[in-house]
Amino acid sequence: MTAPALAPVVDPVLPDPTLRIGGVAVAASDGGTYTSINPADESTVVEIAAATADDVDRAVSAARAVFDSGVWSDLPGSERGRILARAADLIEADAENLAALEAVEMGKLYQHSVAGDMPVTAGTFRHFAGWADKITGQTTALPDFAGQHRFGFTMRQPVGVVGAITPWNNPAVIAGWKLAPALAAGCTVVVKPAEDAALSTIRLAELLTEAGLPDGVVNVVTGLGPVAGAALAGHAGLDKITFTGSPRVGRGITPLAGDKFRKMTLELGGKSPQIVFPDADLDAAMPWIAMGNFYHQGQVCAAGTRVLVHESIADDVVARLAAIAESSVIGDPRDPASTMGTIVNAKQLDGILGYIETGKSEGAQLITGGARVDRPGFFVEPTVFRGTNDLTIAREEIFGPVATVITFRDTDEAIRIANDTRFGLNAMIYTSDLSTAHSVIPRLRVGTVWVNGWGVPEPHLPWGGREASGFGRELGLSGVTAHTEEKTVHLAF
Repeated sequence: MTAPALAPVVDPVLPDPTLRIGGVAVAASDGGTYTSINPADESTVVEIAAATADDVDRAVSAARAVFDSGVWSDLPGSERGRILARAADLIEADAENLAALEAVEMGKLYQHSVAGDMPVTAGTFRHFAGWADKITGQTTALPDFAGQHRFGFTMRQPVGVVGAITPWNNPAVIAGWKLAPALAAGCTVVVKPAEDAALSTIRLAELLTEAGLPDGVVNVVTGLGPVAGAALAGHAGLDKITFTGSPRVGRGITPLAGDKFRKMTLELGGKSPQIVFPDADLDAAMPWIAMGNFYHQGQVCAAGTRVLVHESIADDVVARLAAIAESSVIGDPRDPASTMGTIVNAKQLDGILGYIETGKSEGAQLITGGARVDRPGFFVEPTVFRGTNDLTIAREEIFGPVATVITFRDTDEAIRIANDTRFGLNAMIYTSDLSTAHSVIPRLRVGTVWVNGWGVPEPHLPWGGREASGFGRELGLSGVTAHTEEKTVHLAF
């Protein structure tokens, strides 16, 4: 198989780093900004507008006015779909620039972004473009009542104004997850991107405008989480809030449903198991197992950082995983030779290093890695521990390239360990026996199971978790209906 050609590395064209309210690029009302830092060299990228609570209120009011006007919600679904499909084309055309923005702002590998994230983002918009004119209800004949013939049907209508808060780890991808289904359903949106990764979302808003999206359908409020994020999450003018981020922040958002008992979708991360059975094809499985730990420096909610391995093959798996970690080329995310980029910021790096020290102090066996890379920027070595499921590094989401290999004796023990967590986002199974896979899948308390692989959630299928991983579903038909209200109609004649 021929390796894919590397995309040319481009210098990013920075979008206007201001707010987008009602179709107008504006500064924060108090003129405030914050500094976006390049995590590869700690240089300043740009000063970005820091929205105030008043700015968030203006954005929500703009989204409400546009929704109530019907300029988007009453537009035929086929026309909404045409605009979303056009946006997908523009995202594909701008993929290298979008990837460069994410590389310089939050350290995502440029080549991974060009080849993976941006096609996924474009594909998400294209998928939901196809749903825009297919959001239908159901019909049923009802029994006669009191001498009347009756007929019933349901209809789905857009929920209204959606507040979307996105994380820094996959900014364009997850902005697409939230924007595309909401727009397909006819909603208007106020999106607050993470302060460490706002530029690609601002650029997406520009591309949506270029695609023909009416002014004010999508509004962007950049800024700090405790100010802009909190103001949006608690705003009474929203009909729905959708948030992807940490359980700590999600726990604070949950009580903010308010008197309207508005809809919520929360995706709050995970501590996912990768279960490796003794009959697994390790030659095929190990690249996926490693990717599930080290892709994007482990800064992935779906990362499989608990590697549960049958005791008969544990030594082999540990050796192979360590070898992959040690072969990583850690460097500038825009360098084509790099296979691992940076941690997003100094705080996150310090947290990862703290977890590594905790793992060592609690008795986990450090196999490889575990240190900050001696160079400017926020780089850490991919790390492999061998330990048990009661260690802090096996209980808490580290959001860094830190794998913990845990052994099991039989299937029941593997499932017990896999489910012994407060999270429930996803799980991976590696086996050559489909009967084993089918018997294990129903017993795993997670939202998604991968068999003999790992990857990015597909827009065609729902994505979400349970327990501390949140509630509700994004993507697929579930992602569309989550942005609608179902209305039942009884006709008597």
